[in-house]
Amino acid sequence: MSMAELRVALDIGSKRHRVGIGSADGRILDEFEISHDRAGFEEFFRRVAAFEKRFELPVVVAMEGQGGWARPLDRMIQQKGYELLNVNNVKLARFKEIFPAPAKSDKIDTRKILQLIHMREVLPLAQTVLHRVGSTPVENEQLKRFTRRRRQLVDEKVRVVNRLQSDLYAVSPGLLEITGEVDNLWFLNLLTCGRDLAKLAGLRHATLLKIPGVGKAYAAKIKAWQQTATFADETAWVSEMVIADAQRILDLIAQIHAMEQRIEAIAASSEIASRIRSIVGFGPICSATLAGEFGNLDRFKAETSLALYSGMTRLNNSSGNSIGTKNTRQVNTHVKAAMMTATARHIDNVPESRAYYDKKRAEGKTHNQAVRALGRHLIRVIWSMITHQRDYVPSNQAA
Repeated sequence: MSMAELRVALDIGSKRHRVGIGSADGRILDEFEISHDRAGFEEFFRRVAAFEKRFELPVVVAMEGQGGWARPLDRMIQQKGYELLNVNNVKLARFKEIFPAPAKSDKIDTRKILQLIHMREVLPLAQTVLHRVGSTPVENEQLKRFTRRRRQLVDEKVRVVNRLQSDLYAVSPGLLEITGEVDNLWFLNLLTCGRDLAKLAGLRHATLLKIPGVGKAYAAKIKAWQQTATFADETAWVSEMVIADAQRILDLIAQIHAMEQRIEAIAASSEIASRIRSIVGFGPICSATLAGEFGNLDRFKAETSLALYSGMTRLNNSSGNSIGTKNTRQVNTHVKAAMMTATARHIDNVPESRAYYDKKRAEGKTHNQAVRALGRHLIRVIWSMITHQRDYVPSNQAA
């Protein structure tokens, strides 16, 4: 027998969303579109509230694309007190293959979601497509946004550094030889101290010492370079671009540092981040990233689901005499990157983990495979720590 509830399906678009409202017995009560703005949100809640008042039933909303284009409507739905279900896009596609529709449209997709809600009581596949979205601590919501923003800034910095390095090789062979890294602060300050790269060859020793970060040792290297400094003809018009890129890198370094300080301050109030941070090798940024992406563990049925989400395990792909595994399309790439980085540092600091890693390498595993194998064990540790509210205790300190 169907649960007594008012069922709402949302097919999310970038500017407009398709809404379907259905009853517990499978009838379509209303279908309409809303715009992704205040007027659209008010229309959505007004029409849902009308049926809620009419039938006096709790409201369940299933949303395709929760957390993406759906923001901030998804949070508004939770604040209203409605139960929110996230529709797994990958598994929804599989559901459509098994129960095909005559065509593909937002209206049909919305009806398919209503059908999923109706069938979730009796069909295991429908249960795997819909996941209840629990409330996430605000600090973890903040960590998710800030750590992703930091990642974007870091990626941008890498792109600009690569471009700057390429331009420097082209306009002034030998200039990069005076530094090991193009993004050294003193070197960037040197590049941005004037408006013409060619004039760097004529800077006096006293002037060099006034540049932030350039001491006697670096000034001596610069003076040695000046004796053989070479500039291409294009330097006259490329200088502006090189100096602009160097200044952009300086700005990005400052922004990343400020972002990291803010992330660490927020992570201090996050229980998940603090517990993960207690694992040897898990630094503040990786711990904050994991806490932000996990949100809470209520949406994971077991630690195996968390391992799949983290990319630390693979799906069984065996059939008959063929035994194998395959990658899942549901891996959170932010979590996977953080886990791989933190696990590698964990290996460097924990002898037992190093021994396990070496054992896997001896078995023929690649570096990444061996790191993921240990990461799979650490996911079990993280799950246990959070569910039992305990910090990490190294094996040599365990009672």
